[in-house]
Amino acid sequence: IFRDTLRDVRLHVPSGLDRDRPADLIIFNDGPWYMARDGAVRATHVLDTLLARGEIAPTVGVFVTPGRPPLEPDSDTAAAAEAQRSFEYDSLTPDYGRFLIEELLPLVETRAGLRITEDPTRRTVCGISSGGICAFNAAWWFPEAFGRVISHCGSFVNIRGGHNFPYLVRSTPRKPIRVALQSGEGDAQHIYGNWPLANRTMADALAFAGYDHRFDFGTGGHSLRHGGAIFADTLRWLWRPAE
Repeated sequence: IFRDTLRDVRLHVPSGLDRDRPADLIIFNDGPWYMARDGAVRATHVLDTLLARGEIAPTVGVFVTPGRPPLEPDSDTAAAAEAQRSFEYDSLTPDYGRFLIEELLPLVETRAGLRITEDPTRRTVCGISSGGICAFNAAWWFPEAFGRVISHCGSFVNIRGGHNFPYLVRSTPRKPIRVALQSGEGDAQHIYGNWPLANRTMADALAFAGYDHRFDFGTGGHSLRHGGAIFADTLRWLWRPAE
């Protein structure tokens, strides 16, 4: 889907997983930020702990980075990578969802010998900032593939049109997705918009349209500290049985 790019993909496979049975799935955009052992989330530790306590089903974690574009001589590596991340994550097109469905998940199943559930209520996409709006966007376009979303400090602002999502949510028939949003008073604010306000507006739109959603608003900034502190509780809420 994103031609001539390279990216890192890491898997977390729960101990003792029965590979003959379909496993639940959670995909992490900007995967290393969520996987880091000394990070704010430590997602693999949380997944293992909740599984050991019998609070979740066996869940495969897929940690994926944005694509790295080919570089011309003397080009700015960091700038090119950031531009590619924004193109993939902030665009309101179905391309990233197609990438997950058509390329990433078949790779995971084939290379690792795994079976991933086809039940969208057991397939989650998670991310922070541009990765957060990207998680929602993937489920928005493909609710039959991804029925659960976690957005930490989501960039529902005017970077590539993300500020239009609240209107789209209000004016489009409700889709079968469950959404967890998180932001804080100290979240980002600059020329593209006001992240705290944008996330409040998005939460209001989800409420108006009757979505099963949760909005955790604290005092923190544009980071994973708050999201990481509540990550286990977010998973419990997100993956609870349908009411």
